[in-house]
Amino acid sequence: MRHTSRRVTAPGRDVTLTVLASSLVLMGGCPPPAPVPSGETITLEPVAEGLTSPLTMAVPPDGTGWRFIVDQIGTVRILDASGALITTPFLDVRSRMVDLNPTYDERGLLGMAFHPQYAANGRFFVMYNAPPGPSAAGSESVLHISEFQVSANNPNVADPGSERILLAIPKPQFNHNGGTVVFGPDGFLYISVGDGGGANDTSPGHTPGIGNGQDISKLLGKILRIDVDTGAPYAIPPDNPFVNTPGAAPEIWALGFRNPYRMSFDRGGTNRLFAGDAGQDLFEEVNIVTRGGNYGWFIREGESCFNPDNAGSPLPDCPDVGPSGVLLTDPIIVYPHGGPAGSLIGSVVVGGYVYRGSAIPALQGQYVFGDYSSTLFITDGVLFASRESADGQWDLRELPVAGFPNQRLGRFVLGLGEDAAGELYVMTTRNLGPVGNTGVVYRIGPAGG
Repeated sequence: MRHTSRRVTAPGRDVTLTVLASSLVLMGGCPPPAPVPSGETITLEPVAEGLTSPLTMAVPPDGTGWRFIVDQIGTVRILDASGALITTPFLDVRSRMVDLNPTYDERGLLGMAFHPQYAANGRFFVMYNAPPGPSAAGSESVLHISEFQVSANNPNVADPGSERILLAIPKPQFNHNGGTVVFGPDGFLYISVGDGGGANDTSPGHTPGIGNGQDISKLLGKILRIDVDTGAPYAIPPDNPFVNTPGAAPEIWALGFRNPYRMSFDRGGTNRLFAGDAGQDLFEEVNIVTRGGNYGWFIREGESCFNPDNAGSPLPDCPDVGPSGVLLTDPIIVYPHGGPAGSLIGSVVVGGYVYRGSAIPALQGQYVFGDYSSTLFITDGVLFASRESADGQWDLRELPVAGFPNQRLGRFVLGLGEDAAGELYVMTTRNLGPVGNTGVVYRIGPAGG
């Protein structure tokens, strides 16, 4: 059985009504230590402004130097090689999406990935929330993972009639969508999907007793892996872990996630897959995702034993193995919402990238990521860096931002991005909901650079 006093190395955007209430509650028990200040001060240079809710950035492997900014409201804008933000959207799926709640929403256009041979075939992939329609009656929305193609006559716009829906995943609630689509070094498309929403993985539409995260018959609460170059609309890679498991969804690559909002492959090293998984009331976590791994939800939150009947009070012990017989894998990073003397660290982990650029040598090889804000009531997003030691342990340090009040961003952190050179960007807004034009994308640079 699992006990809560486990090893911890730390010191979706994801929001529920429970988190809204609990983000101001101090931690009890023995939480992981808080992140410590880092000497690696960074600077932020605005490169795109006037957006609404920029969530992520995709870069085509075509040598143009263009960066494509995904805005939650349903548009993709091109930031060209000269640094100009092209006014006409490259893609606009607003008419295909659900209507977003201006006060707060986790739905929308969530992710984008270019095919590795985009320069030759013009194919790219997106993920967004569509209305449920008759085939998904009773669902709140349907996650579409769709393929589009660039216009044959204009590289600045996509062909709106080229959409081919690969996957349609009904969701019971508006939150916990996941949202990343990314090609792995193996050429397959990886997709992060949340547990379906609500709280505790126990709401209507969640598998009783084990939750959607542990139910291998469902795509919710998983990271998926599909072959978009074979079959119609896709094929299952033969080495996916549950291909030969009766009753299991063969698309599953890994399971046990609550809301793996952002994930990325390290472009260096052994190309490991890093995923930030948003927690419930107490802890945030980052995982290295491997084939068939079970990352614990809703058995665990972070490394504590989750209590679905009282999310703020972890159970004294819990199983080390999920109901499908897969041993649970520990996160590499865990941090609490609250820190020493009532300080507030963060509320929602926002997964990032292993830094492989050249502008900030001090961060080379470190995992750089963020947190949405210390609470949902103030704009107080933060960036972190984590370094792996020789024995496989990861530290956690806050990256001070030069020239910003309190050396934090003073904005909500919505996502990070990586360009063709490995330099990093952070997507931000001042608004809790997908409204207005306060969205700014910053390039991360060295202090004094």
